[in-house]
Amino acid sequence: MSSTSDTPSFTDAMQELEAILNRIDNDTVDVDRLAKELRRATDLLELCRGKIHKAEVEVSQIVQKLESDG
Repeated sequence: MSSTSDTPSFTDAMQELEAILNRIDNDTVDVDRLAKELRRATDLLELCRGKIHKAEVEVSQIVQKLESDG
């Protein structure tokens, strides 16, 4: 991972999520690991949604500031 913390970057999370989905789609996930893979995928989705929401808020604040400065 490119991040030094335990939280992966958006790109790293998306890559891991895609890898999990590929393993599930290609039936390469053992049934004993399936629940663990699905839990991890859910965690990654929540992480990505949170990062997207945070970016949307920041962009909105920047646009509002630019509009009020104009």
